[in-house]
Amino acid sequence: MEVIRVDQLSFYYPDTTTAAIDNVSLTVKQGEFVVLCGASGCGKTTLLRHMKHEAQPTGTRSGTVFFDGLPLAELPAVTAAEQIGMVFQNPENQIVMDRVWHELAFSMENVGYGQAVMRKRLAEMSHFFGLEDLLHKSVHEISGGQKQLINLASVLLLQPKLLLLDEPTSQLDPVAARDFLQLIYRLNQEMSMTVIISEHRLEEVIPLADRIVMLDGGKVKFDAAPRELCQLIGSAEASTDLSYLPSVTKLYLSAEPVSPSGHAKEIPLTVREGKQWLAGLGGIQTHPPVQAEALRNTRNDKQERLLACEEMTFKYEKDGPEVLKKLSLHVYKNEFLAVMGGNGAGKTTMLQMMAGLLKPQRGRLKKEKDIKVGYLAQNPLLYFSYDTVEEELQKMADYVELGHERENKINGIVAALQIADILPKHPYDLSGGEQQRTALALVLLGEPDVLCLDEPTKGMDPIAKQRAAELLQQLCRSGKTIVMVTHDIEFAAEHASRCAMVFDGAISAEAAPAQFFGSNYFYTTAINRTVREWLPDALTTGDVMDQWVK
Repeated sequence: MEVIRVDQLSFYYPDTTTAAIDNVSLTVKQGEFVVLCGASGCGKTTLLRHMKHEAQPTGTRSGTVFFDGLPLAELPAVTAAEQIGMVFQNPENQIVMDRVWHELAFSMENVGYGQAVMRKRLAEMSHFFGLEDLLHKSVHEISGGQKQLINLASVLLLQPKLLLLDEPTSQLDPVAARDFLQLIYRLNQEMSMTVIISEHRLEEVIPLADRIVMLDGGKVKFDAAPRELCQLIGSAEASTDLSYLPSVTKLYLSAEPVSPSGHAKEIPLTVREGKQWLAGLGGIQTHPPVQAEALRNTRNDKQERLLACEEMTFKYEKDGPEVLKKLSLHVYKNEFLAVMGGNGAGKTTMLQMMAGLLKPQRGRLKKEKDIKVGYLAQNPLLYFSYDTVEEELQKMADYVELGHERENKINGIVAALQIADILPKHPYDLSGGEQQRTALALVLLGEPDVLCLDEPTKGMDPIAKQRAAELLQQLCRSGKTIVMVTHDIEFAAEHASRCAMVFDGAISAEAAPAQFFGSNYFYTTAINRTVREWLPDALTTGDVMDQWVK
């Protein structure tokens, strides 16, 4: 039985001539787990929001969306609120109350449930999510991962039939993201809840899905089961980049090219399936011992030190807990340093101190004279004040006084980040990935020596990530230094020259990528978990293929 049906839907945002959604037709059946994917700006979020009447964007639309056979616009308001739940990308945008238990009760109060029903459901949901210790806390005291769990619990308290999720793990650390997705999968399997999720972290979500719907330019490009999609993309006839596929699948397709008529059931999607495939081949035969680290960029001890965090301690409230506890970390010229750690570990606080936005209460930050530090916050909306992306860039150029090279520098950054198509758009009408690239462009116009980036790849599709990586590597080669806080393990493993881990307010480990990720259980790449038995230092598909004797 179909739950949602999209019938020839087209949509244009105000003052645009290109369709955000272009004649899309789609049917989702009861209990299906469907993943929406595609490049930033392809229409994923716009399509999701059209499935929730209250969240539909303003613009010109044609076509119809049906829920349980009724046009969405004709659905009674209470039924729509109860039966269709939605979790947005930014957890801050969905929370409206001051205390956790107030937030959980808010949706039920709006629908008009009685006290007895509310208490019963709240007790059950709090126990299921393990929220008992958070109930009486302020929503401002909890981490991003906890906020996203609160948002999900608030939606589930109404017992929806359809759950819509718009990149819900984009701000979660790898462990929290995996737990969140497994929880969604459990709801789908145990409650037969229909799930439609837009996600860029395809590594974790593709093996859970019944169907993958890939959008391209507002149209449906592929609609297939996971292995069939991998087969289609991996075939020579496809024009889609392999970056959208799980790392294990990319490794298989790099070694075993397939055709559209091949056997999709043989394509591995998970680490377990990847190890079984390799074991069936007799393992990986390599060249005479060559460590993957020898192929990668590492820090030279003679490099010039630009920043030094020396036993920095900080807390936001006088009687509150210490966020940083004698944290020490050095930053060297031309390096690409990736800093990781769980939500709430203190990574953003450390980055803001490096940028001079916060001052340590004990310890100190030493900075080389005349060093200019640029800072890109996690929320790109903080950087937007004008009506178009082009106006934002021009106003920033005025502010930093670019001089006679002004237009060349603007055009160079626009080309590097590939944002020319969105110059006439309002920043708030952009997708998450497009907003992130626009904010990065504004920061780069300031020509910083050290670039501090807080989750710069959040909301970016795999192709956009690759372009961002090429730009950051180019900046390092031109003399810039990158310090990046990230939850994206695959990105850090492939592109960083050094990695550090923040735990309990201090640096618990720092090393070159192969040493940093090689022996980890969770904080490592899918490729490393797959091939560790044969190539313990390999982190990426490229590392494996460089050493594999076929």
